[in-house]
Amino acid sequence: MEQKEIIVAEHLKKSYGEGEALFYALNDVSIKVYENEFLVILGGSGSGKSTLLNMLGGMDKVESGSILVNGQDITKYNNKQLTLYRRDDIGFVYQFFNLINELTVFQNVTLAPKSGRNKERAMKLLKSVGLADKKDKFPRQLSGGQQQRVAIARALNKDSNILLCDEPTGALDDVSGKQVLKLISKLHKEGKTIVFVTHTKEIAQMADRIITMKNGKVVKTTINEHPVEADEVEW
Repeated sequence: MEQKEIIVAEHLKKSYGEGEALFYALNDVSIKVYENEFLVILGGSGSGKSTLLNMLGGMDKVESGSILVNGQDITKYNNKQLTLYRRDDIGFVYQFFNLINELTVFQNVTLAPKSGRNKERAMKLLKSVGLADKKDKFPRQLSGGQQQRVAIARALNKDSNILLCDEPTGALDDVSGKQVLKLISKLHKEGKTIVFVTHTKEIAQMADRIITMKNGKVVKTTINEHPVEADEVEW
């Protein structure tokens, strides 16, 4: 069965500086993301992986190239269209949770755009990430792993099919990191498309496909015939 392409990015470029100081964060990068795949973008610091993710999410503008998401070129979008795209079509999970400390767990989850009217859904999501009993707590009262799970619940409350994850285990200890990996793996098995940026090779073992980046370029694409479960990942 042929896989459906939901993101097709072609010849992306992004540079900073000029002259001898010119630096390419992305240098002619082309990738595809398929429906319901677990894609890992792997690379060290400065490889361009987070820049690429931010472009796919409409957070950063390209210098040249195109990004088709479900057939629509988001590089042609104006600011209003990009805002709607980020609001409705993409879920984001960051390394540093980006929760609002003055709001409760429940309020943070219902803060997701277009979600405030569905409080029952928010509670179901908190239950699904194992935090229904923490709904009235504040972020500072939770562990790092718990805060990340709140952030994932908030992202899911948009009901978008694509989840972009930028080093979501980077600020967590091994136990909390593994809990987050288990949750992301579960979401993938339930039908979400996952694009997961990491510098950790061991996490890449969970992926269906691995894109390796270095110095702003894709240097290798690997199909993983035997993805491992989160429990099997050690780093």
